[in-house]
Amino acid sequence: MLRRPTSSAAALEPGRILGGLCRIVASVEGPGHIRHSGMEPSLALGELDSRPSERVQRLYSALIEAGVRAEIAPDIQVALWEKFMLISTWGGIGAVTRAPIGDWRSLPGTRAMAEAALREVLALAHACGVSVAEEKVTTTMTFIDGVPPASTASMQRDIMEGRPSELESQGGAVLRLGADAGVPTPTHAFLYYSLLPQERAARGHR
Repeated sequence: MLRRPTSSAAALEPGRILGGLCRIVASVEGPGHIRHSGMEPSLALGELDSRPSERVQRLYSALIEAGVRAEIAPDIQVALWEKFMLISTWGGIGAVTRAPIGDWRSLPGTRAMAEAALREVLALAHACGVSVAEEKVTTTMTFIDGVPPASTASMQRDIMEGRPSELESQGGAVLRLGADAGVPTPTHAFLYYSLLPQERAARGHR
């Protein structure tokens, strides 16, 4: 996701790695049963340095031929950070409030918290050398306003149901990267540390 190798990426040859993301609102209802509850599913992919390549084109063509809505992102790093802005904010606020998106987006206090959290990740992206547009905060809030009101984030559902979640990969990652880059992330710190005791309990750490 970021302009630095992860431990898993570092273990693989660069030629075996592509950047990619999915856009969907869905939940697991039971074995083999996925409930799709919002937005048309799509994929974005690209080389991590965003250069054109034959393998990206081949994969894109295979997805389109299979009926999958997909795109080759002009800059996959920007696309990944834009999604990171959304999911870290939505997951954190949803998990802390225990409320569906329609509830917390309509309250001035939690709406302002969402905007602050988005701006923190935007500043972090810029510090990491990724040119996410300033207006992405506004367009992300517009997207949030268009999500079905009963929707919840996957991390939120896991925390609410006492399961291990993506907290360390979302809020925890914001804090770690912010500390490395010298970018303040107080909103995400509040969300992360409010949720950490529940995450530790779910993982058997008391």
